[in-house]
Amino acid sequence: MTAQPTKLQFLPPDLKRELLPKHVAVIMDGNGRWAKRQGLPRIMGHKRGVDTLKDLLRCCKDWGIAALTAYAFSTENWKRPQEEVDFLMTLFQKVLRQELREMMEENVQIQFVGNLQALPPSLQAEISRSMAETRHNQAIRFTVATNYGGRQEILQACRAIAEKVQQGLLKPDQIDEELFESHLYTAGITDPDLLIRTSGEMRLSNFLLWQMAYGEIYITDALWPDFDRHEFHRALSAYQKRERRFGKV
Repeated sequence: MTAQPTKLQFLPPDLKRELLPKHVAVIMDGNGRWAKRQGLPRIMGHKRGVDTLKDLLRCCKDWGIAALTAYAFSTENWKRPQEEVDFLMTLFQKVLRQELREMMEENVQIQFVGNLQALPPSLQAEISRSMAETRHNQAIRFTVATNYGGRQEILQACRAIAEKVQQGLLKPDQIDEELFESHLYTAGITDPDLLIRTSGEMRLSNFLLWQMAYGEIYITDALWPDFDRHEFHRALSAYQKRERRFGKV
């Protein structure tokens, strides 16, 4: 989790602790555009993006936010140039191996969600090891959505439930939201209160389609590598000014 030192180590005084989101999700958009603006190859944007994510994770821990979920690699990202995909797979594996010791020291519990079986075997092994070793950590729950797609998640949940009905293990009238959620990749993880998307794009991009039914969405024009604690402060400040009614008056 080591990243360059930043200001705002402690919760800014204008933010009310009792109104902080318990779970923040992020769509980390703009790494490639950031690199292009710097005259660098796209992969350098992804490297810088890792540092940004590490600092945000530590910031959430410092400020008392219990969970952070990051959209690291979507099911659609396989369509990117093969060189970039290969680099990302290697980067994920390298970061996991390098950061595991510090995540243990920082009491971070890491979890991966998505179709993990489609990932390279060596990366799957690192994922399994990191999840197993950090499973009892309690300072913050860090979920990484990898090879994740919201529509695919819903479809696989429907198939799993349909199979149980077909086998006579479940009756259709037993299917409710709680049972459906137990078949999602994110089973056991609370829904995000706040979703932040960088680079100004105003869409969910197949991310947490079920889970974001009542979550608040914050869009910033900042590219992901430029998303620092000051930008996070702005997002939380905007969130605390909203009235969450969950469909009620």
